[in-house]
Amino acid sequence: MRKSNSIVALLLLAMVAACAPSTKITGSWKAPQAKAGGYSNLFVTALTEQLVARQTIENDIDAILEKDGITANSSFDIIPPGFKATPENKDQTVKAIQDAGHDAILTVALLDQTSETRYVPGTSMYSPMGYGGFYGGFYGYYSYYNPIMYDPGYYATDKNYYIEMNLYDAQTQALVWSAQSETTNPTSIETFSKAFAQAVEYQMVKDGIITTK
Repeated sequence: MRKSNSIVALLLLAMVAACAPSTKITGSWKAPQAKAGGYSNLFVTALTEQLVARQTIENDIDAILEKDGITANSSFDIIPPGFKATPENKDQTVKAIQDAGHDAILTVALLDQTSETRYVPGTSMYSPMGYGGFYGGFYGYYSYYNPIMYDPGYYATDKNYYIEMNLYDAQTQALVWSAQSETTNPTSIETFSKAFAQAVEYQMVKDGIITTK
């Protein structure tokens, strides 16, 4: 009986894990001309019109960078809601970023989102419980396996979000670092944002584009 319970538990864990949210970096690139020693004062902007998502992502990236000794600021003061990226606004915006002391600009943009439907088979197993288990009585044995015998399969839909992060030198405006991430089945913007911020910081440190303290 213990063996059967263990198998059931493992199957349930596998089903939960298959639908659990996850964020991973799928690739990154660093320019040869990137600042030696990395950047230390980032202007962070999420390119979305959804204000809650924008503020949450920017704030979480700012928080994790600040915690590790990197100065970071959200873009709301310089790029307010409804801002139009016209040629006339370009010089003023770039100058404001530079005047604030930022040496790099980090952009976050959603590239694509997809949905994939997959079939999850129902429970199927054979695990004799041995003498001393339910083999001693028909109904006890039957009542134990009845829910398992009639546990049907089901269809699950995975939602995938592909995000690109670009880091630009604030003085030259040249692209010095880029990375892409994939997130599966985020449960909320808050949960996603914290995991995403951690993944972004980890990759930037790994690539040597920032140096934490």
